[in-house]
Amino acid sequence: MLQLNGLAEAGAPHDDTLTLPFETRRKSRFSAVTDGGKPVGVFLLMRGQCLRSGMVLTGQEGIKVRVQAAEEPLSVVRSDDALLMARACYHLGNRHLSLQILEGELRYLADHVLDHMVEGLGLRVEHHLLPFEPEAGAYQGHDH
Repeated sequence: MLQLNGLAEAGAPHDDTLTLPFETRRKSRFSAVTDGGKPVGVFLLMRGQCLRSGMVLTGQEGIKVRVQAAEEPLSVVRSDDALLMARACYHLGNRHLSLQILEGELRYLADHVLDHMVEGLGLRVEHHLLPFEPEAGAYQGHDH
């Protein structure tokens, strides 16, 4: 099994791709199979780091593997009402959920209970298979 334990510059040339769901990308140690069929073990030294699409992992013999966010079932909320979207973000964030916040759009891992809550705020929820790249968090990258 090939070990990947370093990071190269995002966008660096790569030999293979590793398509992963969010829950796996937030782990510092895991086994997986690249899109090219190679078994790999990922051993990141920095715990708490989330792998993002475009990051390039390095390993034995100089191999470089680009990370790609897998498509996942997401709940998608769209609205031009900034106050209503802020309320939805507040209530979802209060439940310590990972959220992807875009201009006029909010995404979270599909959950019918949360969908019902968001709909109760007056928003419409759609479901799509999309890559999930949530906010990193206020303390990401700091020594706290």
